[in-house]
Amino acid sequence: MAKSIGIKPLGARVLIKKLEAEEKSQGGILLTSSAKEKPQIAEIVAVGPGTKDEPMEVKAGDKIVFSKYAGTDIKYEGEEYTIMNQSDILATVK
Repeated sequence: MAKSIGIKPLGARVLIKKLEAEEKSQGGILLTSSAKEKPQIAEIVAVGPGTKDEPMEVKAGDKIVFSKYAGTDIKYEGEEYTIMNQSDILATVK
């Protein structure tokens, strides 16, 4: 379970931490930082309470796939996070 970090999303928003990009291609070739895909899989750190029209369908600790240009990147206590609307989440990952 994710730990509380002091940022509490409002409404139907979630706070995520992106998972690291792959260092190697499927063929085993090391990738330079410019060749790495921006990660689109993340772990949810915190969720807002939802709204009357949009109840929360995800919870802290869920791994998700999100829309490529979604959210606002923030830095808090040396860590990088993204806050986004729940509607920008495309799927959960097992």
